[in-house]
Amino acid sequence: MAKREQLERTLKPQWVWAIAFGSAVGWGAFVLPVDWMSMAGPLGVILGFMIGAILMIIIGVSYGFLVEKLPVSGGEFAYAYYGLGRYHAFLCGWFLTLGYMSIVALNASALALLGKFVLPSIVEQGFMYNIAGWEVYAGEVIVACLALIVFAFLNIRGASLSGLSQYIFCLILIVGVVLLTIGMVFHPSSSFSNMQPLFKPGIGAVSSIIAIVAIAPWAYIGFDNIPQAAEEFNFSPKKSFKLIVIALICAGLTYSMTVMATGVGQPWTAAMEEGSVWGTGTIVQNAFGTGGLVLLSFALLMGVFTGLNGFYMTTSRLLFAMGRAKVLPNIFSKLHPKHNTPHIGILFTLALTIMAPFFGREALLWVVDMSALGVTIAYFYACFVAYKLFKWNDKKVPNERPFMIVAPGRKFLSLLGTICSAAFFLLLVVPGSPGFLSLPSWIALFVWIGLGGIFFLVRFKSYRAVPKAEMDHLVLGDYVDEDPEKDSSHLKDLAAISSVEDIK
Repeated sequence: MAKREQLERTLKPQWVWAIAFGSAVGWGAFVLPVDWMSMAGPLGVILGFMIGAILMIIIGVSYGFLVEKLPVSGGEFAYAYYGLGRYHAFLCGWFLTLGYMSIVALNASALALLGKFVLPSIVEQGFMYNIAGWEVYAGEVIVACLALIVFAFLNIRGASLSGLSQYIFCLILIVGVVLLTIGMVFHPSSSFSNMQPLFKPGIGAVSSIIAIVAIAPWAYIGFDNIPQAAEEFNFSPKKSFKLIVIALICAGLTYSMTVMATGVGQPWTAAMEEGSVWGTGTIVQNAFGTGGLVLLSFALLMGVFTGLNGFYMTTSRLLFAMGRAKVLPNIFSKLHPKHNTPHIGILFTLALTIMAPFFGREALLWVVDMSALGVTIAYFYACFVAYKLFKWNDKKVPNERPFMIVAPGRKFLSLLGTICSAAFFLLLVVPGSPGFLSLPSWIALFVWIGLGGIFFLVRFKSYRAVPKAEMDHLVLGDYVDEDPEKDSSHLKDLAAISSVEDIK
């Protein structure tokens, strides 16, 4: 049996909540309110995000159960393997990797957007070229690349450092959002009448809400970072569902508050027509001047930091799990000799995403729009596998698995989560639907599928040759046939036994 590398259990509950919440909110809550209102109107956005949060919580029921039973790195990759086999695991992991890496790159590019608005004289230096209408400057490329390098270093230094940093960033972000919302709502020039019309004219309330619900998988990407970090919990994995729910509620409220703060400041239709680089920034600056803009910019900065930090951690854990399972080259399963972190996955993520700032923000958005499809696929796998493990009654079923339990209520919710995931998928791929992908996003999607097909064919023989017992051990550790509540020291014992067998 091959040796299985094991991550240290150092993450506290509040740090894991911060990883999920901070990743789910990111930069979008501060940059995109005007864009969202142009899609659905203020109330359409708020209702859409709250409904989206509820749907994500339904999906989170499946995640909570799977994290409790299989607290290993890899998340949906491991769940797809356990429920459906190694080939489904590859498909799920491939799409999820793209989704996570795209968010890392996009968060770095958000710093360039902030710099263009706040410090244009510094960031807009050294014009390079124009891509899809976006002018790329050497100054913004340097800013984004430095951010990527700094957070790669932070994550290599250890999960404890990145977890604590994430928690501090999130607390500052929440304080900034609360102060910003209170200040905008009670400002003399603000008025709730500015939020009229509440829904986008011409499409109606229902279509407005659906347009926002369609992007919920993208908006709430980050709550699924919890299962990716499960192997490093220093607490019972039973708490994971509660952390998922709290993170999603906090994210939904944050989105709603920033939309409200933007909407009351000036008529949203006028803000949309102005076409400002940063609509929310312009509205806050008009109300409070430089001081308000500094507060908003600082909150946005925390959102970018939480997104970078959270998705660096998540991407590296997914790559680590896939390397450990021999889907990716074995080097991805190696841990840093001093900090015990999956540093190869972190450096690989840095190597790919550091190229993104050179392509401009608009081109990058095409990839990110497409990556929402990959995350939706991962949601589907998690819910479907959980549905298979829940039972309607205590009647024995063929090929019953060790983790199957009688839970009709949760089986219904996992079925509902599966349906919601399929609905999100259809909203992205059915022509005429509110979330239908643009042509550039489709091109990016087919390129990624093509690369995945080539990679799978190259790795197919070696991947298929791994015996099932060994693959179970590499992907699931000792949880597949054991009680997950037993002391975690048995994992270290198993690793030690494996090492002895290797020596023999």
